Amino acid sequence: MEPDDPVNVLGQPLTPCSTDPLTGFFRDGHCNTCTADQGSHTVCAVMTAEFLAYSKYVGNDLSTPRPEFGFDGLRPGDRWCLCAARFLQAHDEGCAPDVALSSTHQRALDIVSLDVLKAHAS
Repeated sequence: MEPDDPVNVLGQPLTPCSTDPLTGFFRDGHCNTCTADQGSHTVCAVMTAEFLAYSKYVGNDLSTPRPEFGFDGLRPGDRWCLCAARFLQAHDEGCAPDVALSSTHQRALDIVSLDVLKAHAS
């Protein structure tokens, strides 16, 4: 699997999202993507307590540690490559997390408008 060009939503080189916790479809710290990434893990989101509770409520528990997968669970303030559709869903429900635009892959624009992403820019 080769990643798509590492370009962010601003048309610039994609910057790292997080290495602690290590995030990304490729677990390389970047919100890189490819055709195999069916969830489009392209939005570099800054976790909030509200968003983590919402995500758990809709069936994607990101806060509970899962040591069998080497996952410590996310906490408010952590940055994470979030699925673009989940981000949009949270936006529509009024609880979207902040976004690091320079670390959000341009493929997120296939699902979320730049205006919506900019409205949540940190």
